[in-house]
Amino acid sequence: MSAGLLFYKLVRAVVVGLSRLLWRPSIIGREHIPESGPFVLAPVHRSNIDFALAAVLVKRRIRYMGKDSLWRIGWIGKIFSALGAFPVHRGSADREALRRCIEVINGGEPLVIFPEGTRQSGDTVQPLFEGAAYIAARTGVPIVPVGIGGSEQAMPKGSKFVHPVKTVLVVGPVIPAPSATEGARPSRRAIHDTTERLHVELQRLFDDAQARTWSRS
Repeated sequence: MSAGLLFYKLVRAVVVGLSRLLWRPSIIGREHIPESGPFVLAPVHRSNIDFALAAVLVKRRIRYMGKDSLWRIGWIGKIFSALGAFPVHRGSADREALRRCIEVINGGEPLVIFPEGTRQSGDTVQPLFEGAAYIAARTGVPIVPVGIGGSEQAMPKGSKFVHPVKTVLVVGPVIPAPSATEGARPSRRAIHDTTERLHVELQRLFDDAQARTWSRS
């Protein structure tokens, strides 16, 4: 085992242990997560703790694409890097980040992309960026949608502190990569349609997760 992978396992063990202690996550639909091979994990995004809950959800090493500002605080950046994250410059066409996403998938590892982009608030899933569908289209891997209930109450946007609350993660059936005719890339229309399908499914899963969160509080 490489030193990097060993460090990842140690950091993940700490993150998962704290997550279970503070946020008591219940997981519904774990059988939808592929046991092997790469895929794009696409959760809703309401809190900075969502990255930790993703680590609880997937036992294998996963990689994250995160906003570059997270690396401005040294120790936080080191933790994110240890967990396999890499920065993306929000608001720009970051070709380097897209290249690294494709490298992660081609290397056989799952990749976490929050398709809403930045953290959002409220009960409505915001319009999605097409990055998740684009990466899936370029690599041929499925998208695994995830609704997360309770994380906004654990650490709302703008909060500097976390609160111990109950969280629920609801995993939906995989969404296949946008199809393409033989020898051709998927069309922009196919990527758009897959993004719309992902949006509808994320709203359904988010509603379900929130309902389960309140019923178990």
